[in-house]
Amino acid sequence: MNILITGSGQGLGCQMAIMALKRGNKVWATVHSLAHVSERLSEATNTYADKLHILEMDVSSEAGVHKVYEYLEKRNVILDGIINNAAVLLEREKTIENLDLSAMEESFAVNTIGPMRVIQKMLPLVYKGNQPVIINISSEAGTIINAFPTNYPYSMSKTALNMFTERLREYLKSSDVFVYAIHPGWMRTNMGGNDAPANPEDIAIGVLDIMERKKVIYSKIAFIDSTGRPMPL
Repeated sequence: MNILITGSGQGLGCQMAIMALKRGNKVWATVHSLAHVSERLSEATNTYADKLHILEMDVSSEAGVHKVYEYLEKRNVILDGIINNAAVLLEREKTIENLDLSAMEESFAVNTIGPMRVIQKMLPLVYKGNQPVIINISSEAGTIINAFPTNYPYSMSKTALNMFTERLREYLKSSDVFVYAIHPGWMRTNMGGNDAPANPEDIAIGVLDIMERKKVIYSKIAFIDSTGRPMPL
């Protein structure tokens, strides 16, 4: 498969990129800045020189995403999969009284509109793919029944991402493009911290099994966990 993975510089994005390469896929790993690519991803270019392509792309930038689209289109790249993983976690502990609303704008720009922009630009390449799959990495923080009195920017932007994913799934279902929003779980990453119970490698395996259509998904909604089970809305 040819897979585009955003937010690949570190954490789950990096883990999914490495795992996808090990499985024989070609990966276009996009990062917010080439200056902040993890050592692990950089070293992978030595092992997978013909399969790994690291590109700079700020998902909140229309020009930045379009530039990557042009790069791929000019090289006749088709995409069998997109994993929208890039995200920010801002003002996590703030209550409404002291919440910086600019963090809301930035969170929606990256966590919600970012994936929408990537898909909007890359969809012509996806249509040419072989049994393509689009995955938006979401979070249980976006479930309404699990609401709590803080973490407004991240949780609300993920709720909106889930709604977009559901609508996109309806739009593309006649085109044999599978679309999911996946809750990866609390993982040991820079965002999740060292106390998190889940191993990013295990999560990456689950996500890629879904990407490669190795797992039959019975969920009636697009929002699922990395094992394919439906998540509460």
